[in-house]
Amino acid sequence: MRFRTIVSAMAIGVAAAPVVALAQSADPAWLDTVSEQLARDEQCLVEYYVNIREGELAGRKTYEARAQCRDGRQFDAVRTEPEAQFTVRLCEVQVC
Repeated sequence: MRFRTIVSAMAIGVAAAPVVALAQSADPAWLDTVSEQLARDEQCLVEYYVNIREGELAGRKTYEARAQCRDGRQFDAVRTEPEAQFTVRLCEVQVC
């Protein structure tokens, strides 16, 4: 009987653990900087990101992402270290 109580208590602890893990963001920390810059400069409340990329160019780290705003606008954000700010460009319809 005591073994069953210990196993039940362990199961409750294990079941609670994924809730904590789900609350944490899997996004890279630099996306917070992009969100803050877009909110400040473009009045964009970011709903989600697509095409998130990190790379290296000539030995410098690069960061790229497309942000989808709540109001439907999309912005491309790009930064190459050591720059502190992202270069932001509004994505508009292109006709070829």
